Amino acid sequence: MGRITARWPITKVSVAESCSARVDVLAVEEPLEIRVAGEPLVVTMRTPGHDVELAAGFLVSEGIIARGDQFRAAIHCGGPGSGGAENTYNVLDVSLTADVGPLGREHARSFYATSSCGVCGKASIDAVHTVSSYTLTDDETVMDAGRIAELPDTLRAAQTVFDKTGGLHAAGLFDAATGELLALREDVGRHNAVDKVIGWALLNDRLPLRGTVLQVSGRASFELVQKAVMAGVPMLTAVSAPSSLAVQLARDSGLTLVGFLRGQTMNVYTHPQRIDNPLKQRVKA
Repeated sequence: MGRITARWPITKVSVAESCSARVDVLAVEEPLEIRVAGEPLVVTMRTPGHDVELAAGFLVSEGIIARGDQFRAAIHCGGPGSGGAENTYNVLDVSLTADVGPLGREHARSFYATSSCGVCGKASIDAVHTVSSYTLTDDETVMDAGRIAELPDTLRAAQTVFDKTGGLHAAGLFDAATGELLALREDVGRHNAVDKVIGWALLNDRLPLRGTVLQVSGRASFELVQKAVMAGVPMLTAVSAPSSLAVQLARDSGLTLVGFLRGQTMNVYTHPQRIDNPLKQRVKA
């Protein structure tokens, strides 16, 4: 798997039985510095791979760009301390079109974004409530409840790196009408996995993502809801719990938010009109 996984010697302990020396497979975590026109924007901890999609999705999530034609190019350049002679593939320089304009100080993160918290280090908490270029309130996407219940298993079955490491989050984009898996990305950071999916959509000119469902492997945090809203995704489903702030943002933005999606049950926190369950009368959003 290249730089995505790494092998590490461990001692396997079985209580009251034995100890043995083995080799375990770990998910790789490395820093990625994203630059725009040579200027540092953010450092995020991520699993190497799909770095261009990660950068593109991050720029969409931050409200810096909203269309594929605004993203001109990206190139990996020499890493810190290399003097440019050695390409560590941990620095990515992005070129945007002239209409985007120079990035201001409000766009820069004060600290690096860890693999578990992409919001940490915002220069101002007020900047978290980014205004989306897309409107969800008029998106009439509807998906069958039975098909929604299948999403976690479909996502899990497609996680090739998770099978080797057991240590990666995943985000999958599904067609709401057919249930088809359109794109899946894995990463040590749940927010990075989502950014990679959004970046895939941007680079393939599929924004806004009307008529789709974004399934994530963990909990539904505020930032994941924000990223879905920024990309025009009408429905976000998660196998675990949402936070109160995530629910509030979903409600205010017109996003259908589903949590605790396990087996044949789910909790619909906002805008349930997009869940088609003919055996039960719908409730108002």
